[in-house]
Amino acid sequence: MALTGEYQPSKSQWAREQAEKFEESQGSEANELRGMPIIVLTTVGAKTGALRKTALMRVEHEGRYAVIASLGGAPQEPKWAGNIRHHLHVELQDGAHKRDYLAREVEGEERDEWWAHAVAAFPDYDAYQAKTDRRIAVFVLEPMAEEDE
Repeated sequence: MALTGEYQPSKSQWAREQAEKFEESQGSEANELRGMPIIVLTTVGAKTGALRKTALMRVEHEGRYAVIASLGGAPQEPKWAGNIRHHLHVELQDGAHKRDYLAREVEGEERDEWWAHAVAAFPDYDAYQAKTDRRIAVFVLEPMAEEDE
């Protein structure tokens, strides 16, 4: 079941342009950030109900994905993390493939395992964690059944 709502573009011009170009080209353009592959995550705004699109580093393992709420190690976490906690149903586009997922925040050993996958995909995550006092949230995305299955 696809997400519904009105798309509300990011206020950040570069972030908006990257997500939109990635989506329009089915992932063939604007598919890297700092030389690393990205995905585009669509969440439902916790307050507005609007669809929000965010380009994030691609963290995939055995067909599942994680999204890392680092915000570059800032003291506050990105708005999309709160959106996920409020609306667990998200959409992820990896290249041309777009699919619905249910997100869940992970802790303990499972978080440690996914953190290791995240750092392998994007080593700067360790530096981001060292830069902030907050524990950076890790969300694992579980695929929802596709409608045609």
